[in-house]
Amino acid sequence: MSDVITNWNKPDDTMVEDAIRRGASRRELLKMMMAGGASLAAGNIIFNHATAALAATPVKGGALKAAGWSSSTADTLDPAKASLSTDYVRCCSFYNRLSFLNEGGTPQMELASSIDSKDAQTWTVKLRKEVTFHDGKPLTADDVVFSLKRHLDPAVGSKVAKIAAQITGVKAIDKSTVEIALTSPNADLPTILSMHHFMIVADGTTDFSKGNGTGAFTCEKFEPGVRSIGLRNKNYWKSGPNVDSFEFFAISDDNARVNALLSGDIHLAASINPRSMRLVDTQKGFVLSTTTSGNYTNLNMRLDKTPGHNKDFVDGMKYLVNREQIVKSAMRGLGIVANDQPVSPADFFHNPDLKPKPYDPDKAKFLFKKAGLLGQSIPVIASDAATSSIDMAMIIQASGAEIGMKLDVQRVPSDGYWDNYWLKAPIHFGNINPRPTPDILFSLLYASDAPWNESQYKSEKFDKMMLEARGSLDQAKRKELYSALQVMIADEAGTLIPAYLSNVDAITGKLKGLAPNPLGGMMGYAFAEYVWLDA
Repeated sequence: MSDVITNWNKPDDTMVEDAIRRGASRRELLKMMMAGGASLAAGNIIFNHATAALAATPVKGGALKAAGWSSSTADTLDPAKASLSTDYVRCCSFYNRLSFLNEGGTPQMELASSIDSKDAQTWTVKLRKEVTFHDGKPLTADDVVFSLKRHLDPAVGSKVAKIAAQITGVKAIDKSTVEIALTSPNADLPTILSMHHFMIVADGTTDFSKGNGTGAFTCEKFEPGVRSIGLRNKNYWKSGPNVDSFEFFAISDDNARVNALLSGDIHLAASINPRSMRLVDTQKGFVLSTTTSGNYTNLNMRLDKTPGHNKDFVDGMKYLVNREQIVKSAMRGLGIVANDQPVSPADFFHNPDLKPKPYDPDKAKFLFKKAGLLGQSIPVIASDAATSSIDMAMIIQASGAEIGMKLDVQRVPSDGYWDNYWLKAPIHFGNINPRPTPDILFSLLYASDAPWNESQYKSEKFDKMMLEARGSLDQAKRKELYSALQVMIADEAGTLIPAYLSNVDAITGKLKGLAPNPLGGMMGYAFAEYVWLDA
């Protein structure tokens, strides 16, 4: 089976459009569609429709410039250590992954031509041929083995070491075939391998400053905390990129970032705030690109500490939150109402039948009184470090005051917040970035042994169902299990998730080809390879 993973849905125009953008040939596309259940005739129809949808032919040439919002002297071109958006953007420009996620969140192939398994525990990866690194070295199975094993080495300090720990063995079967063995079945492996950290680097690499990958751009300059410049990879195995060069840097001040866009110094200003949105809206020749991919700010009540150990208090807080007001006021309309669990509507496994708890101050008052806490002063830690948490805290505090519930909002500095308060304070805010699968979210945040178990939620039943869903290759069964797990989190955990945040990138009207992606803004940080500049 090539370019398709077991249990994919039949390809549609959107999936094929995405594959065309990524340089797939007509032969590869038709093979993909027929493997997904389409006949040759139907495949040709889908191909033609998708090609027509992309009739606006990309323009070749030009120097693309873009600005993110964060940078550090610790910026890195080592994919395993990437932690900021600037790292992700650069890694997506210089390297490739075995798989990637399309707009609908479905894994497709990149450096791999196929990723297959009969039991979801032992996986066979077939590599594309005639792919070379920037230094001319051909891509082989040894590069994949080296890249994956790095995440298992504590000395590397991989940001996905916890996720990679399920890999018990990686070996080369031949020059273009790799076998990956897992501790237990995990049907999500093709999706996991699409994460930014799992970029493939050359075997034996120790110096990452040159960004020697197989990606669309070669690294011309990399100055940590300052900027990077990439040049078009003339030997790229795909048809892209469209632009001749790509420069990326950070402008931390939102107003300055937008002014740089409006003055023509850059083509894209990433992640702008609502005030800046209004400024861009008043100017001709500029466009806003909005992505809601699962990022959220949540209020965490530790179930092992007072007052979170009292379920009536936790339930009362969930009824005290006016979710619509939080989206409208705290998030300035840049979000959608959530239902106290982390799997967003952008995800295939989202449970649409799980409704958010309504704003019901009378019910909240009853529960607080039942808990014996009505009228007591309850500390709530908030910080600008967690997006919109100050505004959210003020809204919840005001609702509490109306029913006699005293929430003492304590605003603390951003510096040191994640080390000193997050996961530690009895009641505090968190901010979680999008993750490509429910299993990753649950493993990091809700399993009994989760490293970021924000409310110290522990349930043997939850753990058992999570493992069952992880190992099943039956998508319908997995969806059923994940839906039930979302209900458990919403009802039992101490994490209050009122809304999913939207990311807004501001771009010049000359920048074409930008599309949403479930991995985040800026086209899942991979925009440089696919966009073009209109003359």
